[in-house]
Amino acid sequence: MQVVIFVRSKQRMKEKKFYKNIQKVLDGLPENFSILEEQIDIEVQMKYFDFARKLRTAGRASDCFEHRDELFLDNISFERKREILVIIAAIDDVKAFRTIERFVKESSGEIYQWAVLAMQESRMLLQSSLLDEQQVFISTGLGGKGQKLRYYVVFINKKPDGMLNRTQQKLLKDELLTELKSNDGEFETIDFTEGFSTALVMLPLQTDLKNVFRNIIEECNQYGDFLNDDMILTNVKMLSRSEITEMLQSGQVSDFEDAEEWNEMDDDDED
Repeated sequence: MQVVIFVRSKQRMKEKKFYKNIQKVLDGLPENFSILEEQIDIEVQMKYFDFARKLRTAGRASDCFEHRDELFLDNISFERKREILVIIAAIDDVKAFRTIERFVKESSGEIYQWAVLAMQESRMLLQSSLLDEQQVFISTGLGGKGQKLRYYVVFINKKPDGMLNRTQQKLLKDELLTELKSNDGEFETIDFTEGFSTALVMLPLQTDLKNVFRNIIEECNQYGDFLNDDMILTNVKMLSRSEITEMLQSGQVSDFEDAEEWNEMDDDDED
C-alpha cells in the first residue's frame, strides 16, 4: 500500500474519494501487520512484485531453492540472483529465510533492495504459517518503524522568496514537536530554505494526518501568519528542491481547509 502526495486540482472530488478509500483500508487493518522499515525506491518495489508475480507461475521453486547458495557467488548475474530471491521468498522453509537474511547482510546496491523485500516476504510467510493467520505487509518509499510510517513534509512560506527568521523557525519546530508528541509521533529532521521548510517525521499508521498538520500551521499562524495553508505531504520519497518548486508552480499541493468537507463525503459520491 502506498499513500502518495495529496494533490489539489480540478479533479478534487476524485482525490477526496481516493483519500477516504485509503482511510477505510487503514481503519480495517488487522492487529498483525508489518511495515517495511527500509527506504526503498517505489520503482524498485514495483519491479520486484511484478517480476515475482510473473516468475512464480513458472514452477521453478525447486531449482532456485536447491541452488540458493548461488546468491553468494561473484560470477552469478544480477538477473539470476533476483530470480532466486523472489522464488525462495515464497517458499515456506526457514532455510530459505536464513539464506535471504544472510544475503541481505552481504549485499549492496539495487540487489540489496531486492533482498530486503524478499526477506520481508519470507518472514511474513513464516509468521503466517506459525500463527495460522494472514499477515498484512505495508510498504512505502520512505519506510517506517514498528507501526509508524515515515513522511516527508513541506511547509510553504507565505513569502515565496524569503526564509523564515530564527523566531519563526523555532516556532515551527516547536509546534511540530508538540503535535508529534501528542500523536505518538517521532521527529527526525527539519530544514529551512528559501520559500519553504521540509521535515521528516514518523506517525502511527492510523493518524489523522489532516488534523496533525493543520494544527501545526494554525498554531504557527497565530504568531505572525507566515505559513501557507497549502502543504506537500508524501511517504513515497524525499523531494528535491526542483521537484518541490515544480509542484508549487503547478499547484500540486494539499489544502487542509478542505479537511472537513473530505470527512463529510458519502460512500456513494461520484467523480
